Amino acid sequence: MKKIGFLSFGHWANNPAYKTRTAGDTLLQSIDLAVAAEEIGLDGAYFRVHHFAQQLASPFPLLSAIGAKTSKIEIGTGVIDMRYENPLYMVEDAGAADLISEGRLQLGISRGSPEQVIDGWNYFGYEPAEGENDADMGRKKALDFLEGLKGEGFAEPNPYPMFPNPPGLLRVEPHSEGLRERIWWGAASNATAIWAAENGMHLQSSTLKYDENGKPFHVQQAEQIRLYKEAWKKAGHDREARVSVSRSIFAIVNDQDRYYFGGQGKGADSFGYIEQDKRAIFGKSYAAEPDKLIAELAQDEAIQEADTVLLTIPNTLGVDYNVHLLSSILEHVAPALNWR
Repeated sequence: MKKIGFLSFGHWANNPAYKTRTAGDTLLQSIDLAVAAEEIGLDGAYFRVHHFAQQLASPFPLLSAIGAKTSKIEIGTGVIDMRYENPLYMVEDAGAADLISEGRLQLGISRGSPEQVIDGWNYFGYEPAEGENDADMGRKKALDFLEGLKGEGFAEPNPYPMFPNPPGLLRVEPHSEGLRERIWWGAASNATAIWAAENGMHLQSSTLKYDENGKPFHVQQAEQIRLYKEAWKKAGHDREARVSVSRSIFAIVNDQDRYYFGGQGKGADSFGYIEQDKRAIFGKSYAAEPDKLIAELAQDEAIQEADTVLLTIPNTLGVDYNVHLLSSILEHVAPALNWR
């Protein structure tokens, strides 16, 4: 059994072919898609976070709105770039969104990757401490965020407060019990996957990772997941680890599917540089008739290792078509792979 969710990058542009011409279109359609995804039985609605781009950026208003209009579906991110965040303010926002959804948040965070502008976090008022780089800053903020989610008091109360204080040191509010155990780390390397396990975070592994040994993408990703699971077990956590992988998977069941995706299923892994000195490997897209798709996906080692599959969607094609894409996977592909 596997959980199945969708992952939206939340693009918009004033393009006549797009259903999402504005930010408002994307936000409102994201809510509608999450509601529809719950209705067809999908397990999760996840959203990417990018700054300085015509894509979704501030996730908590969106997650809160979805939480208020749904009742079962997991709601998450994949991922929030911690270099841009104030950890304690994020604790407050996340706590509020989780309470609105009654404990359904599954927040993916990471140290971040190259963005649309140079050192964009500087414009948000942040810079690495002396002797640190931006990755160090992102990981430190992540640990501060995790600490704040514990709900332990740390701030000295004012002896003359506006309102009466409870006894002892104060914490930021609102606190959502259990959210600390629903934080995921987006890892691009084996080392950071192990670090995530040691710090009690679930693992999100995307459609790319650093090329660490030249093997096919799904093999490298499976190795990363196994290292993560070993580290989790060694750390002695008293709860089960979760692992998600993202995939572009399109079941071709009609002419419209063939028009959009008929040429995407013949590709292979590709390589590039998301940082100047680190080569990355990018996993291929899967697009084919259901029988062929099932056979191909059965050979994907990383999917076998994961408990959750996040289907990356073309959000610009609108809610109705994306519901069709997701329904096609649920109906024609997932049962044969024992995903449901």
